[in-house]
Amino acid sequence: MDFLRPATLREALELKAERVDAVPIAGGTDVMVELNFDHRRPAALLDLTGVGELAEWSTSDGQIRLGAGVPYVRVIAELGESLPALAMASRTVGSPQIRNRGTVGGNLGAASPAGDTHPVLLALGGEVEVASVRGSRRIPADEFYLGVKRNALAPDELITAVHLPANAGPQQFAKVGTRNAMVIAVCSFAIALRPERAEIGAAVGSAAPTPRRAREAEEYLAAEAPWDTRAPIADSVKRRFGDLVAQAASPIDDVRGSAAYRKHALAVMARRTLTWAWNEYQGVERSCA
Repeated sequence: MDFLRPATLREALELKAERVDAVPIAGGTDVMVELNFDHRRPAALLDLTGVGELAEWSTSDGQIRLGAGVPYVRVIAELGESLPALAMASRTVGSPQIRNRGTVGGNLGAASPAGDTHPVLLALGGEVEVASVRGSRRIPADEFYLGVKRNALAPDELITAVHLPANAGPQQFAKVGTRNAMVIAVCSFAIALRPERAEIGAAVGSAAPTPRRAREAEEYLAAEAPWDTRAPIADSVKRRFGDLVAQAASPIDDVRGSAAYRKHALAVMARRTLTWAWNEYQGVERSCA
């Protein structure tokens, strides 16, 4: 196995163009597990940890460009105010050691349906920036996931950043697991309120072949929410919203949970996170629903 260590993004793209069979590795929290269990034996690894351009983030015109190599621990520490739901999801990833190494870019590259940050990227309407020696492009998050562990990257492309709206409004993330830490999600859910446009972003994770938007739930709540008055949302609206979120999923039975449980849990999480996000919009302290 060849081990390639570029020092710049340009060098990384050139190496990837020459060796499309090279597997990118940054934190290694997914790739090393596959190697250790002999589930994967690539001809080459492309180490991106020395590429400084990937470990930076910036804000411009109300958008945050989050480099693919920024670890979760920095998302939590530096972007909790601007991207609260992404920080919430980052806190649920693995252990402190994994959060210190793992990245949103790596989560995207793995494209696991259970990836913790995926529902947030979908709910916020994020875009994935990818690049090759041919140039760069942006892929809307809801077009990036093609199937189980399959994404829209061309063979010679690398993920370079994620673009997300800064301070976009109240948002929440919730996850159910078999325990509180070091666990793959049984299911997860993210919601983002966009009051200035009377819009909702809602997405489910670990409950379908890919992370996916709950579009009917988004449209229903956008029409029913009392945006102008900020009055409490009726319990009947919350229940219907939860039902529509559950209907957006197509889960399976596996060792972590049954399909029926996943749908039930998604409906509950949708109601609760909606309550918390709406309370924030109202300026009320968080309470359960």
